[in-house]
Amino acid sequence: MKIPIAKLSFWGVRGSTPTVDPATWRYGGNTPCLELIAPDGTQFILDCGTGLRMLGSRWAKPDGEQPAETHIMVTHYHWDHIQGVPFFAPLYAPDNEFHFYSFRSKYLGRDSLKQVFEAQMAMPYFPVDLSAMTATRKFKEVEGGESFHVGENKITARWLNHPQGCLGYRIETPAGVVVYATDNEPGNAELEKNLRELADGADIFINDAQYTPQQLATTRHGWGHSSWKEGVAAARDAGAKTLVLFHHDPDSTDRAVDTILRNARDEFDSVFAASEGMVITLGSPGDHVQAHLPGTRTAMRREAQFRALVSGVTEGGKPFEEETAVRDLALQGALITLEHAPRLQSELLVTMEAPGTDGKQTMRLRGYVVRIDAGEKGLSAVGVVFTD
Repeated sequence: MKIPIAKLSFWGVRGSTPTVDPATWRYGGNTPCLELIAPDGTQFILDCGTGLRMLGSRWAKPDGEQPAETHIMVTHYHWDHIQGVPFFAPLYAPDNEFHFYSFRSKYLGRDSLKQVFEAQMAMPYFPVDLSAMTATRKFKEVEGGESFHVGENKITARWLNHPQGCLGYRIETPAGVVVYATDNEPGNAELEKNLRELADGADIFINDAQYTPQQLATTRHGWGHSSWKEGVAAARDAGAKTLVLFHHDPDSTDRAVDTILRNARDEFDSVFAASEGMVITLGSPGDHVQAHLPGTRTAMRREAQFRALVSGVTEGGKPFEEETAVRDLALQGALITLEHAPRLQSELLVTMEAPGTDGKQTMRLRGYVVRIDAGEKGLSAVGVVFTD
């Protein structure tokens, strides 16, 4: 019997506004956009931030003669969740068909989503209007509390606590349950209940973690976002299996997100910080959830031969220390062969011996695991980005 597999890809993970700051390079600077391919082949897109352009540039139509039909769930109408639409190349191809879903805004009335798209491409804000998009576009209004089916998949929408309204989505597939609940702030009992109902038993629970608990309690109270601590509490209450921290603040550097991730992992076993290029597979044989992160995106690598001592934490949470050799080195990172398989996004301390003018020198580098591939003879090829 064929095992159902679903693939969740992260194309944009930043909140509020995109960033190009080198300090945010590792997690990524594009605003929210996710892609979910369900076991029956249905393609879902979650939000239309600037990550949508990246998805469009790598667009691949499914096999078969039928036109591609894609279902796009928009959580709300703030800029960071819609600003990728004018730059999404597949919307300009006549053989594509897109089904958009979102709510009727009390500020806009009927056809709110269509109005939003038309307005952001109207003069004088954009050089062409919506008529330039030749793909078929269909719009469906969704209410909080509503459930419906797309193919073999059940979608449930719930209201979340965010200024001007926001929907969270629960997508139940034969391979597992994915919950997308960005842009929600704790403090409203009814809407917090909605969040936990969405996340109930979810395999993947993607939750807003834009602010620190301290910011949420003071300067950012009322801005419509959450923290890692609230996400952990919701995941634990709802019995979610894996928590993904999402919607990183534009002022949060990679190191700040590292700290948020480390704090969350101290209180919940399975946590990831959303990263551009991250792919999570549901339904894999022997392991219901598998995550993969891309290797470093810049810097040419060079073959090297340095003895090294590596210490870190395994996937099972046990500390390890291992002698090895670094054979592939760049300014930003390295590829290291290990007997142990460290946890993705965990911290590694790499101590290397390198030749110097006065004999051997010792270099101590701190970094984070961004990739794990199967190597030769049962070893792991581990990609590391250095932070110190």
